Amino acid sequence: MASKALVIGLDCAPPQLVFDRWLDELPTIRSLTERGSFGVLRSCDPPITVPAWSVMTSSRSPGALGIYGFRNRRDHSYDGLSFATSRSVRVPRVWDLLSARDRPVIVLGVPGTYPVTPVNGVMVACFLTPDVETSQYTHPPELKDEIAQLVGRYLIDVPDFRTEEKDRLLADLEEMTEKRFRLAEHLLETRPWDLFFMVEMGTDRINHAFWRFTDPEHRLYEPGNSYESAILDYYRRLDERIGRLLRFADDETAVLIVSDHGAKRIDGGVCVNEWLRQEGYLVLKEEPASPSRLTPDLVDWPRTKAWGEGGYYCRLFLNVVGREPQGVIPQADYERVRDELKGKLQALGDEQGRPIGTVAHRPEELYPERNGVAPDLMVYFGDLLWRSVGQVGTGAVHVFENDTGPDDANHAHEGLYLVAGDGVAPGRGSERDIRDIAPTLLTLLGEPVPAEMEGTSLV
Repeated sequence: MASKALVIGLDCAPPQLVFDRWLDELPTIRSLTERGSFGVLRSCDPPITVPAWSVMTSSRSPGALGIYGFRNRRDHSYDGLSFATSRSVRVPRVWDLLSARDRPVIVLGVPGTYPVTPVNGVMVACFLTPDVETSQYTHPPELKDEIAQLVGRYLIDVPDFRTEEKDRLLADLEEMTEKRFRLAEHLLETRPWDLFFMVEMGTDRINHAFWRFTDPEHRLYEPGNSYESAILDYYRRLDERIGRLLRFADDETAVLIVSDHGAKRIDGGVCVNEWLRQEGYLVLKEEPASPSRLTPDLVDWPRTKAWGEGGYYCRLFLNVVGREPQGVIPQADYERVRDELKGKLQALGDEQGRPIGTVAHRPEELYPERNGVAPDLMVYFGDLLWRSVGQVGTGAVHVFENDTGPDDANHAHEGLYLVAGDGVAPGRGSERDIRDIAPTLLTLLGEPVPAEMEGTSLV
């Protein structure tokens, strides 16, 4: 049993790079693997930042949370999409449980913590904070001024990481990560804590911006390019910073390094709404003059059966009689139409018709409990090697430019875990589930694991 737990979250960090390819380049992480258990941490469905960190810290599935992505339907209207925030998480996370037992916590940058909520300790909100100068992003409120005195303008996230300005982005990433870790050291030095839980977003941003420069299997990879070592160089500096944080971990402190999902190359994009138009499921009032985001006013709803959302994966919705305002699919035909779409989408190949291995999930197959408004189908194009593009008017189903700016990587289900502490058997462990982290932390800290948690402790 540990008296404290220090958790460092690396958003989007892939085990294939950290454990398999670069471990000898990362001496701090390598030393932790020599005395701890490590391996693949299977992410949730969908494997994306929102909801994955809330799944990890509550040990509840996206279905139980009712959070199926960054944006979710509030209701069955056509324009009822809302961003998931901390207010969307209606179950306690591990720091809430510890706070209720008068154990002090430090929560820094964990996605799903804006707006901030009261804890027994301090909380600094995540990348969803609109603006650090105008938003209240700390608990307690006066911590905001303390951060400004410590680091100047604190970077919640890097601006515009989908950019061709690669040198500018590298400088921004360095500034953001340096300030976050400087703040982490300051809080560890000046605040009491039994749980320290931080997340660094730079690992996600650099993967999305630089993956093609380091992955020989990426279609845009060029051997010997000037950014070939950009991701590795970032991880080397990150490893040094993690080493500085370990000064605060004594023999009775458990140390965890975790990621919410991994990364993989992007081969292209599937314009799901253009495909739905071609197949007769989606009808627009008129042809767009140029590629456009699909908005409800463009759609001829009385003639439309289905539409989709873009992103790392596709959320597909059916237009059902008695459910949507202008539904056209009778309730009796719902399963037939859904099965028809599932079959056609899974058969959809690449631009030359070659199979890509798309999987369309029915939410009830993934989640025993489904709160909120779940999609009718959740589609992983090409096993997530292809992203979903929601635009209409592209003139093609397959595209090779991202609709939201340059992006080299999609998300993979394989995140990572590393647990080092008293009583933890060292060595590479079996694949574990993202929901196992919260029960692990509670078990390490000698606290009971609530029956509602869906995961099991690693220790």
